[in-house]
Amino acid sequence: MNTTPTCYTKEEFALRGDSIYERQVRPQVEAGHGGEFVVIDIETGAYEVDRDELAASDRLLARVPNAQIWLRRVGSRYARRFGSRPRAEAP
Repeated sequence: MNTTPTCYTKEEFALRGDSIYERQVRPQVEAGHGGEFVVIDIETGAYEVDRDELAASDRLLARVPNAQIWLRRVGSRYARRFGSRPRAEAP
């Protein structure tokens, strides 16, 4: 378990993770890893990709023990979606 305190608010953490993904990671993974998970250390930019988010996290933590991990799914703005989609209204 990561016990390193973060110096970022939740919003800053998310903005930093998204920024690193868009600038550095997405161009490297988008073509061949659609739907897989990407875990990114928001301090170093190090990342891992896998279908299994825990496997990716474990590999990243093995390389960067105090990683502050941001999780995302390749091809999506989110790692997971909660709730149902609103239904389209009938004409």
